[in-house]
Amino acid sequence: MTLKEAQETVDQWITTTGIRYFNELTNTAILMEEVGEVARIMSRKYGEQSFKKSDEAVDLGNEMADVLFVLICLANQTGIDLTTAMEKNLQKKSIRDADRHRNNEKLQ
Repeated sequence: MTLKEAQETVDQWITTTGIRYFNELTNTAILMEEVGEVARIMSRKYGEQSFKKSDEAVDLGNEMADVLFVLICLANQTGIDLTTAMEKNLQKKSIRDADRHRNNEKLQ
């Protein structure tokens, strides 16, 4: 699925099953909540925290998809074409960081 297809699919789901988009501020708060859930899993799976019994069966991929879903909702609501935005962002990084990481002693 391309980013464009994902944006179209989410919009179709929202306008049928979801009835309508939550407003942008609500979706921003939901995005922060979903990112927090990913952070909780990461800190337990890859960090020093241990899993609680209730967290042992969590699916990191599913939680990341929740983040992506809400981010796509926000992009749709604000008129952002994520394909174009991602292409511009990668171009910016490629120019800005052309030698930066290669010359970073911490990465050697």
